[in-house]
Parts: sequence; C-alpha cells; structure tokens
Amino acid sequence: MPTLNNQGEVINDAWFVSEQAADDGKPGAMVPADRWQPDSGAGLYLGVDAEPEATYSAAAFIGIDFPAFNDGRGLSLAVLLRERLGFTGELRALGDVHPDMLHYLQRSGFTSFELPAERNLATAQAALQPYTAYYQGSIAEPTPVFRR
Repeated sequence: MPTLNNQGEVINDAWFVSEQAADDGKPGAMVPADRWQPDSGAGLYLGVDAEPEATYSAAAFIGIDFPAFNDGRGLSLAVLLRERLGFTGELRALGDVHPDMLHYLQRSGFTSFELPAERNLATAQAALQPYTAYYQGSIAEPTPVFRR
C-alpha cells in the first residue's frame, strides 16, 4: 500500500501493524494499546475509539486506523493527541483513507497517510497540492491568518 507524507511524497518505511504478540519486538512494529509499553520503542496502533492516555506522548510513532470513510473520530483523536498530550512524533492515518480526506488529516496533525491499494496515488498527491494557506488556525498552523 502506498504511503504519502504530508507534502505528498511517497515514503517507504518499515512500520507495520503487529497482528501477533510475537511481532511486537520487531523494528517498525505498531502495537495495539493493550500490548504497547512506553519504553519499548514500538509504535502505537490505535482504533478511532481509543481514549488518549498521557503515556501515549512517549510513543515513537502512532498509527490511527480509520474503519470507514465517514468515521471522523480519528481526526478528533489526532487533535487530542497533539493538543492535550503534546505528542510531537509521526502520526499516520491507516485504513479506509480517501484522497478527499487528506487535507483534513493534514490539518488535524497527521504527518503521513497509508492509502489502501485500490486508491489512485496520483489523485491522492494532487489532493494535497491546492491547499497552501488557510484562514482558520489548526494543528498544522495554529495562528489564524489575521494574526500572522
């Protein structure tokens, strides 16, 4: 599955969702919250219904799974992780990620997006290009335009 950073560039990294506890110690494993340890160096894999905890800010990497295109809880979770918990690491959108969502994901604090195999990569890259400035403040740019 293609993965884009928030500038629309294709990235190749080793992060994967750990399906079995035996994979938890492998480099690049994203571990579900019930198996994740803050000092493990593993990434954290969260569902959209996860409650943010203070220990999550110590994660090396957080992936949030979007189960459906019309489920926006992952956007809210990303904002909570960034604003309330001060998470500054990489935040990746996983699951049913559509190109139409990318600019909202970017403004909510996501730094990368794993697209399903059936999504068109060129369309996704183009979806990030037209938006270069916003009037409202967001996680990506907290200061509104009238204060800049």
